[in-house]
Amino acid sequence: MVNRLSPRDAMYYFLDDSRSTTHLGALLVVDPGAGEATKAGDTAAGEKTVEDGTTPASRRPALDYQSLVSLVENRLQRAPRYRQVVREVTLGLARPVWVDDRDFDINFHIRRSGLPRPGGPADLAELVSRVMSRPLDRTRPLWEMYLIEGLADGRLAILTKSHRCLIDGPENPEISEVICDATDEPELLPEELWMPGSPPGSTSLVVGALAEAMARPGDLVETMVHGNGLVSEVRSVVGNTVRRIGDVVGQLTDSAPHSPLNNSGTTTRTFTTAYVSRRDCAKIAERHDCTVNDVELAIISGVMRKWMLSVDPAAVPADTVRVVVPLSPRDPGVEVDAAAEPGWIGVGKPSFVTDLPVGESNPTVRLAQVAGLAERYAQSSRRMTTGPSPLFPELGMVPFADISSRAFRSLDSRSYNVPVAMSTAPIAHRFVLGVPVREVFYIPVLVSQRALAVSVVEYGDRLQFAFIADRGVISDLPDMAEYVTESFEELLVTD
Repeated sequence: MVNRLSPRDAMYYFLDDSRSTTHLGALLVVDPGAGEATKAGDTAAGEKTVEDGTTPASRRPALDYQSLVSLVENRLQRAPRYRQVVREVTLGLARPVWVDDRDFDINFHIRRSGLPRPGGPADLAELVSRVMSRPLDRTRPLWEMYLIEGLADGRLAILTKSHRCLIDGPENPEISEVICDATDEPELLPEELWMPGSPPGSTSLVVGALAEAMARPGDLVETMVHGNGLVSEVRSVVGNTVRRIGDVVGQLTDSAPHSPLNNSGTTTRTFTTAYVSRRDCAKIAERHDCTVNDVELAIISGVMRKWMLSVDPAAVPADTVRVVVPLSPRDPGVEVDAAAEPGWIGVGKPSFVTDLPVGESNPTVRLAQVAGLAERYAQSSRRMTTGPSPLFPELGMVPFADISSRAFRSLDSRSYNVPVAMSTAPIAHRFVLGVPVREVFYIPVLVSQRALAVSVVEYGDRLQFAFIADRGVISDLPDMAEYVTESFEELLVTD
């Protein structure tokens, strides 16, 4: 039995082209100095020692390239797609399949890089920009990881890059979440002897696709007589697709404001980060009777306004910028699993489209408008979205993948200006091989017809913002990091 890509995963796989890539990732900044072993003489009260006079922490492997490779090898059993490649079926007779990579080489995927010491935030952001600009090698499993050395204060960074089709909820997590632990005691999974399966040949894939299509030949006659079975399924598909296109057209009649943010030039990316105090944002939210997510959106509104004014100081900013954000924090129908550990990679979840009032100059009024619009639109079925969807999800055949991808881009190009990924709950501290993770930034997908994507992760006592953009459209992205601080301080001062 072959393991086919789901319709959505296949859509993301085919959305890659010369001007668009659909990979995402994370940037973890870790502090080995904070996790260094202590000798018995420096042991904290109550901490046990072992016979050689060292604490348990001192016996953990140091975080370096080899130990990171060993850690990933041990954890890949939780992310099986990371040892598989995508095989397309001849003539698009069926969706592509996952097959084990018989030549899997983990050292190809995990790489070592360095910054000129002492590397600052700008140096790190530029390295991330270069890595995220490069497409993934489709002949291998679609991911990369970098151990980055040379940061100031002896810190290290771990950068991950994964194709969107690899990620699909808790069963198929992103590798950055897989390598992290909730405590400083690394979890060692039972050793797994992984043996790659034999990949199916091209002829076998074609025969399998045809067999699937003709699995019920007897039903075909009944279909023609009674109008059910295959033909009715196709009719249903066509009807669902017409309705889906109708929904998209309905959104386009209320489309996002015209903006350079809906342009795309090249796959050359630029990246920057910023952070503010979550505790202070929670105070702002409490005083204005709104949520922390509202404060995050208000900060992003201020960033967009300042950026527009920097592009053309004489121009009046547009009234709004339309964004798509996760629905979960505002959806009363979603049950919160208290036992589940929140993560920073949130994909495939219901979202809604709302407007950021960037034309409003008063930051307090802007926050009130953001909260009011978000609350209203989160209850509007017209504003709901499950994210990009394939036009024919029920059909296995993808004979015109390139044409379908272009059609999707055309239909989706004006439904919103900027995607905003937001964590739905604060994330407790994480560790990699016992080393504390000080910063976590989620690098979202930047799809075609979008020049900017933003993410916010609530980690520790920080709201950590990440911006990734098309360098051909937004060359001054580092300025947005400063605008985050300025917009936050405006809300804090006027609070």
